[in-house]
Amino acid sequence: MNESAAYQPPGAVDALVVSGVSHRFGDLVALDNVSVTVPRGAFTVLLGLNGAGKSTLFSLITRLYDNVTGEIRILGYDVRRRPGAALQRLGVVFQNRALDLDLSLTQNLMYHAALHGIGRGEAKKRAKQALDIVGLADRAHEKVRTLSGGQTRRVEIARSLLHQPGCLLLDEATVGLDIGSRESVISIVRGLVVREGLGVLWATHLIDEVSPTDLIVVLHKGRVLFNGTVPGLLAAARAGTPRDAFQILTGAQSAEAA
Repeated sequence: MNESAAYQPPGAVDALVVSGVSHRFGDLVALDNVSVTVPRGAFTVLLGLNGAGKSTLFSLITRLYDNVTGEIRILGYDVRRRPGAALQRLGVVFQNRALDLDLSLTQNLMYHAALHGIGRGEAKKRAKQALDIVGLADRAHEKVRTLSGGQTRRVEIARSLLHQPGCLLLDEATVGLDIGSRESVISIVRGLVVREGLGVLWATHLIDEVSPTDLIVVLHKGRVLFNGTVPGLLAAARAGTPRDAFQILTGAQSAEAA
């Protein structure tokens, strides 16, 4: 193995770099030459309708699927050539809930920490810190089934932080949550970007979750239609709002395909 190809030295290395990745399910093209960059200390929105390819991209980044085209690097580590090192630097919150409802918050976090090889004493310390971050330290010994949907999602964010990743992926993290819970979850993640310098890739179909200071990637039918800043998106689409810009871009792409 060529170590220089499997790892890029630190410095200005981005949290996540996806370069020229495509993926098929039989004859269906799920992703077509997709490239996405998530800088450290940046909140990047992956915006697309259901079926755009967001979950497929996350499955490739997390190695649930193997990327046979292009390249994916997490903090400089190639996920195919150095999967252990790459994934150790990645935290993930999937769309589907994955906590044990009959275990306490702390027990869920301790179990996850053990999977990462974190010793019991250190795991307890990190679990408490993570629950503090998401505002649930006072419920550490309660069973997950006693929590609301928004609180459960906050525990999953805490779990994703236990191994101290530098890059965080969240796939439709606010689906099914009420407005207050959505705002709480988004605020927690944005706070991590500011305080911890995490690079975040936030996949959503909800345009109102986009902030003017975000980076934004518009994914539609497996293709990247725009990659840049929110003001750049508005200028490219000649639109006054991100919602209008998204409709213009995706509508034009759909018309072209037809």
